[in-house]
Amino acid sequence: MNEHEQRVTPLELFFDLVFVFAITQVTSLMSADPTWSGLGRGVLVLAALWWAWAAYAWLTNTLEPEAGTVRLAMLSAMAAMLLVALAVPEAFGADGVLFGLAYFAVRVIHLALYAIAGKGDPDLLGAVLRMTPSATLGPALIVGAGFLDGAAQAALWASALAIDYLGVLIGRGQGWRVSPAHFAERHGLIVIIALGESIVAIGIGAAGISLGTGVLTAAVLGIAVIAALWWAYFDVYAVAAQRHLSETSGVARATLARDYFSYLHLPLIAGIVLFALGAKKTLENVGDPLATIPAVALCGGLALYFLTHVAFRLRIARTIGPGRSVATIVLFALIPVALEVPALVALALVAAVCCSLIVYDVIHYREERARVRLARS
Repeated sequence: MNEHEQRVTPLELFFDLVFVFAITQVTSLMSADPTWSGLGRGVLVLAALWWAWAAYAWLTNTLEPEAGTVRLAMLSAMAAMLLVALAVPEAFGADGVLFGLAYFAVRVIHLALYAIAGKGDPDLLGAVLRMTPSATLGPALIVGAGFLDGAAQAALWASALAIDYLGVLIGRGQGWRVSPAHFAERHGLIVIIALGESIVAIGIGAAGISLGTGVLTAAVLGIAVIAALWWAYFDVYAVAAQRHLSETSGVARATLARDYFSYLHLPLIAGIVLFALGAKKTLENVGDPLATIPAVALCGGLALYFLTHVAFRLRIARTIGPGRSVATIVLFALIPVALEVPALVALALVAAVCCSLIVYDVIHYREERARVRLARS
């Protein structure tokens, strides 16, 4: 019963404010260098930021973050994360070492707090110890990458993230503790934060230009897409995820939480960030076709978002629904179209796909939606 009563604390929300800024910095990083290499660097930075945030989501799901000593440690991690966020624009340049050192501090504080949480719980402490080598080696390699440049730097980044992400597979989920209601709520809030960053990107894209009919139309279409993304996640998927998590226990619950939330929410957030980049570029010049990277970001980002939903359903129900699968294919197919038509038209097309998917969900899954939402209440 206690697991259903645990809620996200004000300190956790306060901590997430730094992550909001970090996501905005990632969008700015990719926007300043709209090339394939710039896009790749942005994705690598986002993956590092996400894994740090996910680590603290697991931590505060286990440890009471409002306790005195823990509160001070969380605030210290927040300060280190702010330094990480400030260094994002030059994470592959002049501030690479600063990014690495601050990121390493964020991860070390996390491990120290988890070690405290593991006192008196041998299973949890064993899980933390199994994770420690990869959780320190990965960030250490990112520090080392700060002294390199070019392909060698990118390769070291990729190796560091691979070690960090795969390290948690050791032990196969044994020893970890998950409170379903809190865990689902925490990840739902971070999705809202990412969607909010998309709204900020639209505002930044419209800043300093004349608010003509095209710009205002693009802003409204952008909000329509964001609303559809919100609906697609929170109407059923977020509710069903919490329910499935509550229905499992032990190792099965830990592995489901790892796969559904820690792993699969990364491409979900990446899709939102990419859409934000595409929307920002659309607002900057609504009358001309998008360049390659903004077109890929606008259409491909949304396709990635819905493809992740397909993966969600496959992980939980072992089935693939037609709605999001078709939407994913159509959105990918719109990339070459976005290179030829005005950016405003491309945005209108992706908005039509997203809104049509929501209409399909409401009509086709009417009874299923009602059952899931009734179970929630």
